Amino acid sequence: MTIHRIPTLALLIWLSLPLLGALTGARALHAQEPPHLRELEGVVLADDTGRPLAGAAVMLPVLSRTALTHGDGTYHLREIPPGTYTIRAELLGYAPLEVEVEVVGQGDRVVLRLEPAPLTMDGLVVSAGVTERDRRDVLQSTNVLGGEELQRRLQETVAATLASEPGVSATSMGPATARPVIRGLSGDRVLLLEDGVRVGDVSNAGADHATALDPASARRVEVVRGPASILYGANALGGVVNVIRDEIPTEVPHHFTGAAVVQGRSVNEAFATNVQSQLGITKRIPVRIESGGRPAGDLQTPVGPLDNTGIGSWNAGVGTSYVGDDGHVGAAFRMYRNDYGIPGGFVGGHVNGVNVEMERYSSKLQGRYRFQDGPFSSVEARGTYTWYRHREIEPPDILGTLFRLQTLSGNVLARHDGWGPFTSGAVGARAARESFQFGGALFTPDSRRLSLAAFTFQEIEFDAFRIEAGLRYDWARATPLEADPDSDIGVIEERTFSAASGSLGFLFDATDAITVGVNAARAFRTPDVNELYSEGPHLAAYAFEVGNPQLGTEIGTGVDAFVRYGDERLSAEATVFYNDISGYIYPRETGDTSRVELPIFQFQGEDAVLQGWEVGADWAPWKELHFEGAAAAVRGTLSETGEPLPLIPPIQGRRAIAWEPEGWFVRGETVMASRQDRLGEFETATDGYAIFEVAAGIRLTLGGRRHVITATLENLTDEEYRNHLSRVKEIMPEAGRGLSVTYRVVF
Repeated sequence: MTIHRIPTLALLIWLSLPLLGALTGARALHAQEPPHLRELEGVVLADDTGRPLAGAAVMLPVLSRTALTHGDGTYHLREIPPGTYTIRAELLGYAPLEVEVEVVGQGDRVVLRLEPAPLTMDGLVVSAGVTERDRRDVLQSTNVLGGEELQRRLQETVAATLASEPGVSATSMGPATARPVIRGLSGDRVLLLEDGVRVGDVSNAGADHATALDPASARRVEVVRGPASILYGANALGGVVNVIRDEIPTEVPHHFTGAAVVQGRSVNEAFATNVQSQLGITKRIPVRIESGGRPAGDLQTPVGPLDNTGIGSWNAGVGTSYVGDDGHVGAAFRMYRNDYGIPGGFVGGHVNGVNVEMERYSSKLQGRYRFQDGPFSSVEARGTYTWYRHREIEPPDILGTLFRLQTLSGNVLARHDGWGPFTSGAVGARAARESFQFGGALFTPDSRRLSLAAFTFQEIEFDAFRIEAGLRYDWARATPLEADPDSDIGVIEERTFSAASGSLGFLFDATDAITVGVNAARAFRTPDVNELYSEGPHLAAYAFEVGNPQLGTEIGTGVDAFVRYGDERLSAEATVFYNDISGYIYPRETGDTSRVELPIFQFQGEDAVLQGWEVGADWAPWKELHFEGAAAAVRGTLSETGEPLPLIPPIQGRRAIAWEPEGWFVRGETVMASRQDRLGEFETATDGYAIFEVAAGIRLTLGGRRHVITATLENLTDEEYRNHLSRVKEIMPEAGRGLSVTYRVVF
């Protein structure tokens, strides 16, 4: 397949970095500048040596402001209204620091001293509640990848980047199409978000559909495991993956700033670049610009190449805002293009596979206003329009399948501090209109879907005890543009769905180090348009898919309980969960084939239960030495027959040992999976495996910039192994031995 070259814009920006850095002036002069009105500024230092720390994140959570320290450790936060705030500083290798400061508006200066810490701190989590909290205080099971850890694990897709996290797996039909699986649930049951907003692609509609996200420019990625539909909408029975980029800037940088990432991977000859930068046009208006690309060839396995798995993606975006005394209003535009291949060799498939062309354009509007008094502390409104197209091309150049999706959505969230017994909380509403179009060999009718929702989420805090409760009501209507009472798959007509969702959780600090939590939730999911009305061959997935217009809603009732332990040397968490889903919808292979010899899959709804556990620990007996371990298991069963659910991951785990002095690190890791022989219909068993990798890296501050270089040797022994969730495991194993090198500079 054709692979795009590195985007010209990204290359020009990259080559311009030295000139842009010179134009910003010498970093060493920052501390000598006179105080600036309406600014909070200062320096971040290492408490033990007094050395300035570059690349530290300095945050004012209540104002959603973040700044990175420069090479001399200085930071600047502009347009801060007078008042008392909690300021937080974070940097890998140091304990997070929170201090209360009073801003009077005369160039306030705050020195922050960070103490070295042997354990990696995850920082604040924004995706698991209405307020930012430290991960140890979040009531749901959550993982955060950011900074150098995100850089070390960075791969082509979000799912592959997260695949080693507890309870998270990846399903795919090649490296471009990896999608996250959380606690055995995937597709439409796992919400993929970009800065808290749904992506707006059709990755849930087929195993061959890639997600329209590249993780290279993410500041961090958050994973919330378990039902999380109260804040983000119906369907999140499995959880939420939020890729945080800050596309709409909310802080005016004091100087030109940004980051650049370059990555090369030998296993598929990939070379990725991404550059994002911010500058202040005026003291009130910041601009963020981003561009990147990722060309890659066929994946190399221990037994040969997996043909037709090349990737040619590129993306670009721009965002700006007006930052006022009490809030901001801004907009962003992003485009994403990905041409990738699906391998052949399946029943009914083309010998040379199928090529896919996908493109996505999105526009966002966002505003937030903070009230000085009244019932609400702030109100935030967002609007998004997304245009998406997906074309599957059969050799030599025939359009096999076409998907188009246009999404218009808006939501409002009003936060409050104290309402009667409630310590904090929020109320909100969401509306969305989606327009689906199909073409090629598909007979699925063009359709529209309208959804409306209202919700509230409240918190009650005591000294060592917190209660969180949420309630949401959703209404959705799916309308085929051409009704057909005599269709071969049933009566194709308009369908309306509605249901209430709710959650109730308790968090108890048993001691200074031990936290116990229990969370129960009822989540609601409507069948999507493909599950209701699809009819025809889906050639890239090598399946003939048949919908079921009479499908009902999925209702998931889930309970999970956890125990967390955290002190200076040990951080650990253990979780058990149980999820009972009424009307679980999945494509069941009928055993028949279509006229073109494609296996026929029909969507059905049956009751199912998924249950399992997750454990993880990080122990640092000395400052530089770390031992890490994690494992997870899930068991899926059809309630009526006791048969296993298909495509459930086996028991998975990882263990690692790392030596991490201040300026460099070296690390060895083993990724493991057990044999999976508890199979759904038409599945085949996969053997267990253990994959070894080693990684090393250095951290430097040169020229007032933070430089981090990491190198990872993956699948060290060139092990031949198969991922049970891979659709290509019958013809080829997973990737062989390969070297990945990533360079990131923060300027």
